[in-house]
Amino acid sequence: MAQHDKSSSEHQCCGVFQEAADKSMKKREERRSKPQSWAARKATILFLLGIIGYAFYVYIGRFCVPMLRDNAGVLGGKNIAIPFLVVFCILGVMMLWTYAVVIFTGPGYAKDHVDPSPEPVVTNFIPPFAASVDDLSAGQYIPDPPQPDDNSTNRTVTDVSEKPDPNIGVIDTIRPAPPVHFQGSSSNGVVTHKAEPNGVGHGSDPSSDQQPMMFTRKPPAHPALNPEYRYCYRDKFVKPTRAHHCRACGTCVLKYDHHCPWIGQCVGARNQKFFVHFLQWALLFCAWTFGTLVAQNVKSSHRNGSIDRQQIAIIAFAGLFTLFTGVLLGAQFRLILMNCTTVETFNHTKMKEREKDKLSRLYSWYQFSAKRQMRKKWDNDWGRIEKEGHLWWLGSNRRNWEYVMGRHVWEWILPLGKSEGDGVTFPVNPRFGPDGRWRPRREWPKELQ
Repeated sequence: MAQHDKSSSEHQCCGVFQEAADKSMKKREERRSKPQSWAARKATILFLLGIIGYAFYVYIGRFCVPMLRDNAGVLGGKNIAIPFLVVFCILGVMMLWTYAVVIFTGPGYAKDHVDPSPEPVVTNFIPPFAASVDDLSAGQYIPDPPQPDDNSTNRTVTDVSEKPDPNIGVIDTIRPAPPVHFQGSSSNGVVTHKAEPNGVGHGSDPSSDQQPMMFTRKPPAHPALNPEYRYCYRDKFVKPTRAHHCRACGTCVLKYDHHCPWIGQCVGARNQKFFVHFLQWALLFCAWTFGTLVAQNVKSSHRNGSIDRQQIAIIAFAGLFTLFTGVLLGAQFRLILMNCTTVETFNHTKMKEREKDKLSRLYSWYQFSAKRQMRKKWDNDWGRIEKEGHLWWLGSNRRNWEYVMGRHVWEWILPLGKSEGDGVTFPVNPRFGPDGRWRPRREWPKELQ
């Protein structure tokens, strides 16, 4: 009886702990789902302006002014102080100008362009990019008659699923009409594969009687442009293309890239150009401040051994922000040249990871040549993932750049003008179908094949 009471007490304690854990998790989810307050979003702006103001005080008041006055122990005179001061002020004014523009220019919000609507009727919903490892296993496909490929000695086939496959972004195996051999890096120089019940090929001896297998890329199968894939269940409307819900702002943002606390809002369709301008001038400002302060302080320390601690603090801030803005600016340049957003690159990364995982299953680790040839074959049949395989690619890096930054060189460095388009609709890559599905090269418009 005592043992039964002890067991019952333990069960009650476990239940209490589990209930407390569930409540705590529920509260965390509620806090995460709530948007940040206006004051919380804008607080970082005041912090950054404080650092900028302090940098102006130290650089002008404690670095340049003593040289202008020819104070004792100061290394350098007016011939150094005046150019340093002029360049610093120009870069500082440009940085503050672009910062003000990006702060007061919103990214564009979907709620200003669309009306609330009921949830769309969903039939045969295909989840975008299921992330389980099981999705990497190949499906069973029946090949159509082979078609000639002018770019290689191999022949391509069209894969048709026996039944709808909910898994997307995976690579599937199909048996070609003629045997196809791929060169590997093994000693015999040839790698062939045979089909297993789960559809995954394994390396085999070329002298074997087994028929070789051919593998093809399978892009995401979901119709990304259909309303059911663009419906926001928080805001209760169908989002414009490329719009996403920002948890910090609590609403859907046009061409959402990321939420940036340094500007107190999101980077999106209407302000990405100005965000890049701010990064450009902030990088120059920080690099100039860091370089000139370091150079003069090194010389001064060798001469009289005295160092201004406040200048050292600004050197630390300037060096840190030079690295930070440099990395962020490089990332933005890359995204603009691809006509892509940070969110959209996740899909490219997932697909590349899946292909890498699949190739590691199909080939041994040392068969680099075979893997490279397989990727080349996929790119020949479908196009490159981040270019022809990107829904919003405009055909060239230059065109992508001009779409965001403008067609004139002065628009690339000054916060003037605006990006093309209205932020609601965007030109679609003609290599995709009307529902947003990536088509193989043979189905592209003739002028693009």
